[in-house]
Amino acid sequence: MTPFHLAFPVRDLDETRRFYGEVLGCRIGRSSETWVDFDLFGHQMSAHLRPGQGLAEGGGKVDGVEVPIPHFGVVLQMEQWRELAARLQAEPGIAWIERPMVRFEGQPGEQATLFIRDPSGNALEFKGFADMAAVFAS
Repeated sequence: MTPFHLAFPVRDLDETRRFYGEVLGCRIGRSSETWVDFDLFGHQMSAHLRPGQGLAEGGGKVDGVEVPIPHFGVVLQMEQWRELAARLQAEPGIAWIERPMVRFEGQPGEQATLFIRDPSGNALEFKGFADMAAVFAS
Protein backbone atom coordinates (compact mmCIF):
# COMPACT_ATOMS: atom_id res chain seq x y z
CA MET A 1 0.00 0.00 0.00
CA THR A 2 1.23 3.49 -0.78
CA PRO A 3 0.55 6.43 1.53
CA PHE A 4 -2.11 8.99 0.76
CA HIS A 5 -1.65 12.76 1.02
CA LEU A 6 -4.16 15.14 2.56
CA ALA A 7 -3.87 18.92 2.91
CA PHE A 8 -6.18 20.38 5.55
CA PRO A 9 -6.78 23.83 7.12
CA VAL A 10 -5.66 24.81 10.62
CA ARG A 11 -5.91 28.02 12.61
CA ASP A 12 -2.53 27.91 14.38
CA LEU A 13 0.60 25.96 13.40
CA ASP A 14 2.13 25.82 16.89
CA GLU A 15 -0.96 24.22 18.49
CA THR A 16 -1.24 21.93 15.46
CA ARG A 17 2.41 20.81 15.86
CA ARG A 18 1.78 20.05 19.52
CA PHE A 19 -1.42 18.13 18.90
CA TYR A 20 -0.28 16.02 15.95
CA GLY A 21 3.33 15.69 17.20
CA GLU A 22 2.90 15.19 20.94
CA VAL A 23 -0.69 13.98 21.40
CA LEU A 24 -1.04 11.76 18.32
CA GLY A 25 2.68 10.90 18.15
CA CYS A 26 3.20 11.92 14.52
CA ARG A 27 6.70 12.52 13.18
CA ILE A 28 7.01 16.11 11.94
CA GLY A 29 8.35 16.56 8.42
CA ARG A 30 9.02 19.60 6.28
CA SER A 31 7.46 22.93 7.15
CA SER A 32 7.37 26.63 6.39
CA GLU A 33 5.70 29.67 7.96
CA THR A 34 2.36 28.61 6.46
CA TRP A 35 2.31 24.77 6.52
CA VAL A 36 3.73 21.69 8.24
CA ASP A 37 3.84 18.03 7.18
CA PHE A 38 3.10 15.13 9.53
CA ASP A 39 3.59 11.39 9.22
CA LEU A 40 0.20 10.06 10.39
CA PHE A 41 0.76 6.29 10.58
CA GLY A 42 2.68 6.36 7.30
CA HIS A 43 0.49 8.90 5.50
CA GLN A 44 1.47 12.45 4.57
CA MET A 45 -0.75 15.04 6.23
CA SER A 46 -0.10 18.71 5.39
CA ALA A 47 -1.57 21.26 7.78
CA HIS A 48 -1.99 24.63 6.03
CA LEU A 49 -2.51 27.85 7.96
CA ARG A 50 -6.00 29.22 7.26
CA PRO A 51 -6.92 31.17 10.44
CA GLY A 52 -10.17 32.67 9.12
CA GLN A 53 -11.61 29.58 7.48
CA GLY A 54 -14.72 28.15 9.11
CA LEU A 55 -15.59 24.47 9.17
CA ALA A 56 -18.50 22.90 7.36
CA GLU A 57 -21.32 21.77 9.62
CA GLY A 58 -23.32 18.61 9.16
CA GLY A 59 -23.12 14.91 9.54
CA GLY A 60 -24.33 11.51 8.57
CA LYS A 61 -25.32 8.32 10.39
CA VAL A 62 -23.20 5.17 10.48
CA ASP A 63 -24.56 2.16 12.36
CA GLY A 64 -27.08 4.49 14.03
CA VAL A 65 -24.44 6.97 15.31
CA GLU A 66 -24.15 10.56 14.04
CA VAL A 67 -20.70 11.21 12.55
CA PRO A 68 -19.24 14.54 11.39
CA ILE A 69 -18.89 15.22 7.67
CA PRO A 70 -16.25 15.97 6.56
CA HIS A 71 -13.73 13.97 8.58
CA PHE A 72 -10.49 12.13 7.91
CA GLY A 73 -8.47 9.51 9.71
CA VAL A 74 -6.62 6.24 9.54
CA VAL A 75 -7.47 2.53 9.62
CA LEU A 76 -5.20 0.75 12.13
CA GLN A 77 -4.45 -2.78 13.27
CA MET A 78 -6.47 -3.40 16.44
CA GLU A 79 -3.45 -3.30 18.75
CA GLN A 80 -2.33 0.08 17.33
CA TRP A 81 -5.88 1.37 17.72
CA ARG A 82 -6.04 0.24 21.37
CA GLU A 83 -2.73 1.98 22.10
CA LEU A 84 -3.91 5.21 20.46
CA ALA A 85 -7.32 5.05 22.20
CA ALA A 86 -5.60 4.62 25.59
CA ARG A 87 -3.22 7.53 24.87
CA LEU A 88 -6.13 9.80 23.88
CA GLN A 89 -8.24 8.78 26.90
CA ALA A 90 -5.33 9.73 29.18
CA GLU A 91 -5.01 13.17 27.55
CA PRO A 92 -7.20 15.67 29.45
CA GLY A 93 -7.67 18.18 26.64
CA ILE A 94 -9.10 15.87 23.96
CA ALA A 95 -12.23 17.19 22.23
CA TRP A 96 -14.21 13.96 21.93
CA ILE A 97 -16.93 13.58 19.32
CA GLU A 98 -17.41 9.83 19.90
CA ARG A 99 -15.47 7.97 22.56
CA PRO A 100 -14.01 4.55 21.72
CA MET A 101 -16.68 2.07 20.70
CA VAL A 102 -17.30 -0.99 18.52
CA ARG A 103 -19.37 -0.58 15.37
CA PHE A 104 -21.10 -3.34 13.36
CA GLU A 105 -20.49 -5.75 16.23
CA GLY A 106 -20.78 -9.37 15.11
CA GLN A 107 -21.27 -8.31 11.49
CA PRO A 108 -18.97 -8.19 8.46
CA GLY A 109 -16.74 -5.15 8.85
CA GLU A 110 -16.82 -5.12 12.68
CA GLN A 111 -14.53 -2.31 13.79
CA ALA A 112 -13.49 -0.23 16.74
CA THR A 113 -13.77 3.50 16.18
CA LEU A 114 -13.34 6.86 17.87
CA PHE A 115 -13.81 10.45 16.74
CA ILE A 116 -11.98 13.54 18.03
CA ARG A 117 -11.46 17.14 16.94
CA ASP A 118 -8.03 18.69 16.51
CA PRO A 119 -7.41 22.19 17.96
CA SER A 120 -8.68 23.76 14.70
CA GLY A 121 -11.93 21.81 14.85
CA ASN A 122 -11.09 19.26 12.14
CA ALA A 123 -12.85 15.95 12.79
CA LEU A 124 -10.64 12.83 12.83
CA GLU A 125 -11.71 9.20 12.95
CA PHE A 126 -9.45 6.32 13.91
CA LYS A 127 -10.67 2.81 13.13
CA GLY A 128 -9.28 -0.48 14.41
CA PHE A 129 -9.72 -3.86 12.72
CA ALA A 130 -8.79 -7.26 14.11
CA ASP A 131 -8.82 -8.54 10.52
CA MET A 132 -7.70 -6.07 7.83
CA ALA A 133 -9.48 -8.20 5.22
CA ALA A 134 -12.72 -6.96 6.82
CA VAL A 135 -12.07 -3.28 5.99
CA PHE A 136 -14.17 -3.49 2.82
CA ALA A 137 -16.48 -6.31 3.94
CA SER A 138 -20.17 -5.90 3.18
